[in-house]
Formats: sequence, C-alpha cells, structure tokens
Amino acid sequence: MVDTVSLALARRIALTAQGFGRPVPESPGTRQVAAVIDRLGLLQIDSVNVFERSHYLPAFSRIGDYDRQVLDRLTTGRRGRTVEYWAHQAAFIPRDLWPLFEFRREEHRRVGSDWGGWLVENRPLADWLRGELGANGPMRASDIEHDANERRGPWWGWSDVKRTLEWMFRVGEVVCIERRRFERVYALPEQALAPELLCEAPAEADAVRELIGRAASALGIATEADLADYWRMKRTPVRAAIRDLEDAGVLLPVQVPGWTTGTRPTPTWLHRDARRPRRVEGATVLSPFDPVVWFRPRTERLFDFHYRIEIYTPEPDRKFGYYSLPVLIDDDVVGRVDLKSDRKAKVLRVQSAWSESGAPADAAARLVPVLWRAAAWQGLDGIEVADRGDLAPALRAELASAA
Repeated sequence: MVDTVSLALARRIALTAQGFGRPVPESPGTRQVAAVIDRLGLLQIDSVNVFERSHYLPAFSRIGDYDRQVLDRLTTGRRGRTVEYWAHQAAFIPRDLWPLFEFRREEHRRVGSDWGGWLVENRPLADWLRGELGANGPMRASDIEHDANERRGPWWGWSDVKRTLEWMFRVGEVVCIERRRFERVYALPEQALAPELLCEAPAEADAVRELIGRAASALGIATEADLADYWRMKRTPVRAAIRDLEDAGVLLPVQVPGWTTGTRPTPTWLHRDARRPRRVEGATVLSPFDPVVWFRPRTERLFDFHYRIEIYTPEPDRKFGYYSLPVLIDDDVVGRVDLKSDRKAKVLRVQSAWSESGAPADAAARLVPVLWRAAAWQGLDGIEVADRGDLAPALRAELASAA
C-alpha cells in the first residue's frame, strides 16, 4: 500500500532536504559553504546584480551572512571545487559531476546544433582557439586577439570568437573554470580537470540514474516533473531512472493529497534517506533561482505560492517589483520583498514588501532580522522601506521600534 504524506509534511520534508530548519552558524566558513554546494548539487548563475548575484544567495539563505570570498574560492580557478556547465541552466556544479553530463555534451554534438551547425562551419576557428588556450592557458573571450573578435549582429552582440567558444563550451571542447567580472574564463579540459574526470564517461542510462538519485536526495519528496526539471532532462530517460531507483529501494512511492493529474493522484516519490521532521523553524529570503522555488509548478503545489520574477515586465505593469525574493518563514513561503543594494548610499532598499494570504501576524517582526543580516552581508549600514506593498507599513514600524 502506498504511504500518504500530508502537504504540511511534504513541505517540511522538502525544506529539510534542502538544508533548512538548522540553526544559523555564528561564523559560517568553507565547510558550511561547501556543504551547501554538495547538498544542492549546483548553484544556478544569473547576471542580475540589483541585490546580489543569484549563485551567492542559496548559501546566505541557509547559513546566513558568510564571506562571499569563501564561495569565490570554491568556484574559481583550476583548483576550485566546482566547474560551470549547463546543468539546470548555467550553474556551478561539483567537479565530480562533470562525467555525468557527457551524454548532454554528446547530444549537443549529435544534434549539431540549436545554433545552426556553427561549430561545424567554423572548425578552423575552433581549432585555432584550442591552440591559443593550449599555448596561453585559461582566457576570457575578450582577452583573445583575432580579427573575428569583434562584437556584431545578433546573439547578444557576440563576436565570432565568443560564439565559437560558447559552442565549444556546450560540447565540452573547453570548460569554464571561473568568472571574472562575470565573464567566462575558458580552458581546455585537460588544463582544468583531474585526469580521472576525463576518462570514459558512464553510459547515459547510468548517468541519468545517478543524477536523478541526487535530485531526489536534494528535493526529499518529488514528482517525475520535479525530478526531470532539476537537471532539465527529458522525461523518457527520467521515467526509466525512477523505475530503477524504485526497484532498488532508493525511491519510495507515496501520495500527497491534493497533488493530482486529472482525476488521479500524481505519482510521487520520497527519497529513502529523507527526514520527516515535526517542525521546520527559521526565517530567510530566497533567490528566484533557488531550487526551493525555481520550478514554479512545484512551488505552487508545495506552498500555494504563484511566483514570477518581473525583470522583463515593463515597470508600469509590475505587480510585486523588479527582483522580488520569496520570504520563507518556518515551513511556508509567506511573502516577497523587492530588494536593492544601494552601494553608493550604503542602504538596503526594500522597494516593495508583500504578504501572502495566511501569512503569520509576526511576519514583519520575523523578517526584520533577516533584512539586517542581508544588509550586513552586503556591507550596508541601513535599511529603507518604500511605501509599496501591504507588508511595508509593518516592516517600517518594526524597524522604527527596533531603532
């Protein structure tokens, strides 16, 4: 008989699997930051820097105001713990995951390309670039001197050199070992990765099964769609991996009341090592690209929270703000705040603050310490709350009271 897991317990299982509900360490260091990377399996990268770049935020959400240079050391250079690849979207992943994505690199080679066979058509330039990296070591596209390295036309104005390097990155002919001023630094695989990571990769079915097992561990409880989205995989191989993991006792089938497909319960699985906590306590804000909320259908199923970022929405049409961050209090997402680090004025600006229906009465009081922690983490001295959103008055009152 399939076990039933209540929605409230499913939320607690999911959040605990993601590393929430633990006391925030007083002085988080390398061990704690590395543990976040290992637990999640990836940190999604995004260029928006209005508050802080997205890959820094998951660790802040889980362990508090750590030194960002710690994460930089883990994600930077030939000796870093991570390498960048298209895992979910562009993401830092632990280096030991590199061989598991060979099937994806092979698919890019085989398909020849969403980019119209560019690499095949520009093989001489690709070979020249390999020679440059071999002679000079890791380089940014902007560091390379070549007649084809002039910005032009579509593709974000990329030069032919940049576009060729990006396609080489997709197929694994080069790797990205770090970002400098957010620009990728490319290297040959043999310059950056240990020899054992460059040996024969596992078969696709084995790699998918391993990755889905890791996704299930990171999610705690998940549907097929949730598991497929974690690494942005096609559903057919994911379905086969789920069957294998269920047969092996790694995934345990369960039902969550209210999770339905048509008139039937949506098949759902619990990872065998998932904890079933009685409570999850804490307060924080989440990146729009945190695994807790990045797959919007799962976010709505777990938290009844409809979430979209409004970066590309014209300002007059924005409802919640340019870069609103979900507010997590205990085991529920209870609101959102649009944060901006005004580094010139040294102020954390809360440009809007909104609560969800059913948010606790003390939501503002619980959120204020999080905002002060965020301000300190950003090196800011104050907090200013704009008069926008139903939570804003309570936040201002709490800040005034604390002052």
